[in-house]
Amino acid sequence: MDEKFNSDQRGTKTVLVAPLDWGLGHTTRCIPIINDLLNSGNRVILAGNPVQQQILATEFPGLEYIPLEGYGIRYGRGKWNTILGLITQLPKLTRAIRRENAWLRELVKNKGIDMVISDNRYGLYHPAIHSVILTHQLAIRPPWGKMGMGLLQKWNYRHLQKFNECWVPDREEEMVCLAGELSHPQQLPSVPVKYIGPLSRFNVKPSAHESNRLLIILSGPEPSRSIWEEKLMSEIPALSSPITLIRGLPKGGKPLASYSHLEVFDHLDADQLQTKIEKAEWVIARAGYSTIMDLSTLQKKAILIPTPGQSEQEYLANYLQNKGIFFSERENSFSLKDFFNKSVR
Repeated sequence: MDEKFNSDQRGTKTVLVAPLDWGLGHTTRCIPIINDLLNSGNRVILAGNPVQQQILATEFPGLEYIPLEGYGIRYGRGKWNTILGLITQLPKLTRAIRRENAWLRELVKNKGIDMVISDNRYGLYHPAIHSVILTHQLAIRPPWGKMGMGLLQKWNYRHLQKFNECWVPDREEEMVCLAGELSHPQQLPSVPVKYIGPLSRFNVKPSAHESNRLLIILSGPEPSRSIWEEKLMSEIPALSSPITLIRGLPKGGKPLASYSHLEVFDHLDADQLQTKIEKAEWVIARAGYSTIMDLSTLQKKAILIPTPGQSEQEYLANYLQNKGIFFSERENSFSLKDFFNKSVR
């Protein structure tokens, strides 16, 4: 973080922090915010689904956790199935926003909440308490192209403007920002916008000694995560170079085939993951914004593979490659064998 984002919220307030369930990144990027709130003497209550609880309970075992149903958005098998699926799930998203707003109103009565910090959950605002929404997407790029972008922007701003503040986890200076046009649209919403700097759960420290090991980090909603895992695993038997695979499964998954050159973890906590990233020579990961913030913080060489059909990731990967920060490649054209043969090291 470039600055103390919560400097005007000191004291012993009761703060609800609730990240979106759309991938693990929304949850992990809330970790530095929670730490700052706790260090400032606030009481923090967390909310989310069981997978999110497992991640946050590892980092904050003593905090109260309240179950909150997620949006449950699923991706299709392939880009166009994903696009069609996202469009057909819009009514489901609208119902979830209404449901979580009613949930918050009841919670404020029962728990004495003074403030809510919502990571991309549009329904978690309340007229009687200070309501903050955290998002790097002031401008949303729809997966179906530019058609309807204006309407989508109006829809987004209409929801953002129900909050007291909008915190953007990026730098205010466009020349050094990470999210490009997503965080720096031509016109800002009328709600006060505060650029709080990139958020990372990792602490910058002297880097561990690099090895020649490749680290692959899987993430994102199903079935996209599993499809990507299957593609990678199909290539691994023909390789001999050392590879570490982190599957992005906090609750565990079915065992994978075992190979002498492959090290597999279902999930790692923040300290363990940071060590693996620092020791790797290269990282291959999805182009999720939270992953980008983590890799940028640790200044790692990385290849970003956007989730097919997720236009935000496609934009970010292309934008950061053009800036010379990371490399990027499409999932359907990426090959581990080509990676090792080309040796972009």
